[in-house]
Amino acid sequence: MPSVGTTRETSRPTQPASLDWTRRLLQVDTTSRETNLPLIDLVADELRAHGVEPVLVANEDGTKANLLATFPAADGTTTGGVVLSGHTDVVPVDGQDWSSGPFVPEIRDGRLYGRGTCDMKAFIGSVMTAVPRLSTTPLSEPVHLAFSYDEEVGCVGAVSLVDEIVERGLRPRACIVGEPTSMRVIRGHKSLTMIEVVFHGVAAHSSRTPHGVNAIEYAAQLVRFVRGVADGFRADGPFDEHYDVPFTTATVNQIAGGIAVNTVPAECSLTFEFRAVGAVDVDATVEAFRAEARRIEAAMREENPDARVEVSIGAQAPGLDTADDEDVIAFVTGLGAAASEEKVAYGTEAGLFQRAGIPTVVCGPGDIAQAHAPDEFVALEQIERCDELVDQLISHLTA
Repeated sequence: MPSVGTTRETSRPTQPASLDWTRRLLQVDTTSRETNLPLIDLVADELRAHGVEPVLVANEDGTKANLLATFPAADGTTTGGVVLSGHTDVVPVDGQDWSSGPFVPEIRDGRLYGRGTCDMKAFIGSVMTAVPRLSTTPLSEPVHLAFSYDEEVGCVGAVSLVDEIVERGLRPRACIVGEPTSMRVIRGHKSLTMIEVVFHGVAAHSSRTPHGVNAIEYAAQLVRFVRGVADGFRADGPFDEHYDVPFTTATVNQIAGGIAVNTVPAECSLTFEFRAVGAVDVDATVEAFRAEARRIEAAMREENPDARVEVSIGAQAPGLDTADDEDVIAFVTGLGAAASEEKVAYGTEAGLFQRAGIPTVVCGPGDIAQAHAPDEFVALEQIERCDELVDQLISHLTA
């Protein structure tokens, strides 16, 4: 496999074994708004070349796909075993100032730069580098590869991917989601709920405000309510001290409305999210926001019965809370990953696997502080550690 990308590194005696595969993955622009099929085809071709036919689970319009592949045990068993999971999409680079091309991988000072290096194509690169060995090793139990689309827009694709694992009766005993954790075993993260609200008022000339219903002003009431809920969680909990932000957060992050400075706005839309610790009742919290939206809608209709408010869930991903005595934690630390009591505030697809009854941890190369940033990078040392973990996994599973 030819090496691609640029290297400005001469002092390092060796490079990670998975560097070539990671570079190939980085060169494919899989920003969530784009298709991921070129990358999926690249992976699928490699799997087929080593005798494994992947299962592709497409989205509704066929522009994106998840990939599921199983390397069976030596006796042909496909149930049980270990899942290695990663998402193929990356966040946009729009408006960011990069020192090198975001989709032209480059090594500088012991780091590999490019969009998706740590989040999370280095992990997938380590897995793909192991495909030849996986295909020729007599395994004591199967290894499943699970690569998803649209994680970055709310863990959308992994829902059908996990459903496919369940429907096929694979029943894995462990799952490693390779998000960047600096190769520490992370057993918990918050849930994510994204809510979209559209306020439909009534337009009028701004000199005749009593004849209109100002959608922006009513939307502002919900903004204040969301902030009040957030302040309540911050002050009163519940708290989980394993997080660096040990309480549930809520924030309005997008808002749009109005067409002109002299027109009472007929529409305003906003999107907010909350990330909950495990002790919070997510459904009850969603209902609290819906109830406030209904109260605001009633007030709008007192001004004009045509006014209304629409509430929808934009995305929702469950949290992860793997018990500290679960076998998967000892299993992954035994492969060389670092033990940790820490939980992380950012979301992953791990909660979807756990909800399906698959014991799951998050463990992968790189630091989350580099994810989504300009000049995103992963240290080559981190890639090597991930390569070693995958190698140790195969050695452990050798029959």
